[in-house]
Amino acid sequence: MRIRYLGHAAFQLIGSKNILIDPFISGNPLAAEPVGTPDLILVTHAHGDHLGDAIEIAKRTGVPIVCMYDISQHIRGIETYGMNYGPAKIEGVDIVMVPAWHSSSIDGQEIGNPAGYIVKMDGKTVYHAGDTFVFGDMALFSELYGPIDVALLPIGGFFTMGPREAAKAVELLKPRIAIPMHYNTFPLIRQDPEEFKRIVDDKARVEILPPGGELEV
Repeated sequence: MRIRYLGHAAFQLIGSKNILIDPFISGNPLAAEPVGTPDLILVTHAHGDHLGDAIEIAKRTGVPIVCMYDISQHIRGIETYGMNYGPAKIEGVDIVMVPAWHSSSIDGQEIGNPAGYIVKMDGKTVYHAGDTFVFGDMALFSELYGPIDVALLPIGGFFTMGPREAAKAVELLKPRIAIPMHYNTFPLIRQDPEEFKRIVDDKARVEILPPGGELEV
């Protein structure tokens, strides 16, 4: 599996399936373009910097969107898999929607709950935390769903965890690799990812990817 960072919280998991997560591309000053045509689009919550271009891409390609059930009711004219916290097999991929501590709204209207995803594909397990603060139940994720190969964690602070909290999340999740996200897109979330790497120390291998950068796992 290849993990491609598109900037902010947007990623592609490229293997037997091409999975696009939180595709905030247009309007993102630090975005890289996705490659290929996705098989699935996963959206963690309804904020514009995460729902992003998902609807436009889905309309153009006919690819379904996986999201919280309440968000799926807001989206019209495209195929959706509206789910809630729990496991599912979608288009042949094992996906677990897990909680996140944040909010979820469109134009000030609360829609659904924020979420993260655990994706199991090609023998690898990837956790995308979405926007969240650290919480103790993160320790259950590897216990329930096996060792986590890669954790994609926000470090920007202000709206999510900062480096210190994200490092604690690494301690709870016990991933093999941690990749920071959701930082430096805007002034409010400016952070030095090297600080996160320093705090994590030897608890996991930290890979800092530039937009457009890839990691093979």
